[in-house]
Amino acid sequence: MGWLIVFGIILAIWFITWLSNRLSNLRGMAKKYAELKPKFDSLNTYKDELELTNKELKHWADKYHEMKSVFDRLDKYKGELELKESRLRNKEETFETLVKEKTAGFPWLTWAYDNYYELEDLKMEAYLESKPHPAIKAAEHHKQISKERREAEKAARLANYLLDYCRYLAPWLDEYIGLEADELDEIIKEIHSAWEKKEKEFDEEVKRHFGPKYEGLTPTEKLQKKLDWYWGKPNKSNWQIGRDYERYSGYLYEIKGWNVNYHGKKGFEDLGRDLVCKKANAVEIIQCKRWAQEKIIHEKHIYYLFGTTVEYFIENFRGEDLQLALFPSLARKRNVIPKLVTTIDVSPKAEQVAKVLGVVIEKVPSEPYPSVKCNVARRTGEKIFHLPFDQQYDTILIEEERLECYVETVAEAEALGFRHAYRWKGEVAQIP
Repeated sequence: MGWLIVFGIILAIWFITWLSNRLSNLRGMAKKYAELKPKFDSLNTYKDELELTNKELKHWADKYHEMKSVFDRLDKYKGELELKESRLRNKEETFETLVKEKTAGFPWLTWAYDNYYELEDLKMEAYLESKPHPAIKAAEHHKQISKERREAEKAARLANYLLDYCRYLAPWLDEYIGLEADELDEIIKEIHSAWEKKEKEFDEEVKRHFGPKYEGLTPTEKLQKKLDWYWGKPNKSNWQIGRDYERYSGYLYEIKGWNVNYHGKKGFEDLGRDLVCKKANAVEIIQCKRWAQEKIIHEKHIYYLFGTTVEYFIENFRGEDLQLALFPSLARKRNVIPKLVTTIDVSPKAEQVAKVLGVVIEKVPSEPYPSVKCNVARRTGEKIFHLPFDQQYDTILIEEERLECYVETVAEAEALGFRHAYRWKGEVAQIP
C-alpha cells in the first residue's frame, strides 16, 4: 500500500513539472508571436504592394509592346537619316578637300570663289541703286568696301589653301608648328649654319660647362668631355632629339649587317626618308619619330611615308609598269618595305591605313649606344674615328669586314689605333 502512495506522489510531481514546462513554453511562444506579429503584418503589407507593383509593371509592359513597333520605325528612320547625313558630310568634306588640294595648283578656284561673292555684291549694289528711293552714294560706298573685302578674302583664302596644301604634302611641318620663335631659330640655324660656326659654338658650350679645369685636360680627355656634353646637355631642340633617334635607329640596322644611308642629314630635303637601309635584295624606307609621349601619330604620316616610298620606287625601278592600286604587292615583290620606327603610339586609324598600304610600324625605345665611329679611309687606309658632332659623321658607314666598328669612348678608339677626324675645309684638312 505504501508503495502506491510513493508512486502516486512521484507521478503527481512529474505531471506538475511537465505542466509547468508546458505552460512556460506556451508563454514563450505567445511572447514570440507577439514580437513577430508586427513583422507578419508588415510582410502582408509588402505583399500587397508587390502585387500592386506587378500590376503596374504588367500595365507598362503591355504599353511597351504596343509602342515597340513605333520604336522600331523610329530607329529605322533614324538610321536612314544618319546614313543620309553621313553621305552629305562625306560629299562636303570631299568637296572641301578637293578645293584645298586643287587651289594650290589651280588658283582660278580662288578667283571663282571671288567671282561668286562679287556677283552677290553686285546684286546688293543694283538693289541700292534701283529701289524706290535710290541710295547712289551708299551703293558706291558699298561697291568700294565690297571690292576691298573681296581682295582681302581672296588673299586670305589663297594663303590658307596654300598652307593646308603644304601641310598635306609635308605633314612633318606640323612638328614645327607651335614652336617658340627661339626654338625655330635654333632649328634653322642648326640646319643651315656652317660647320665651323657650329663647332666653335659647341666648343664654347663645353668650356663654359666644365669651367677652367677643361683647359688643363689632355686632348683625349677634352674630346671625351665634348662627347659627354653632347649626350648629356639639357634643352636639346626637337630637331636634335629627332636626329639622335635617327642615328640610333641606323646603328641598330648597321650592327645587323645593313647598309644605311642617312637621309635625315639633308634636313628639309630628306623627302620624308630618314633612313634608306639595304641588305642583299631588301630595301627598307624608314621614317623615325621620337616625339613627346603625350603625342600620337596619325594616318597622314603613314600616307606621307607611303608616298615617299612610291617616289623611291619610281626613281629606282623605272622599267616597272606601276599602278598605284597594285603598289603594295609590287613593293613586296621587289622587297621594298616602308617602315615607321617610333617611340610613341599610333592612332587606331593610322594602324588600319598602315595595314592596307603595307607600311610596317615598329615601336623602338631610344637607348644609349656606342656612338664613336671607327672608320678606315679607303684611299689611304688611315684609321680615323668620328664623333656625333663631327662634320662627316653621318656620311661614314661602318663595315665590320674592314675592321671598322662602333665604340663607346674616345680612349677605346685611340687604343685601337684610330685618330680623331680632322676638320675638312675644301681641299685643306685642319686639325680641330
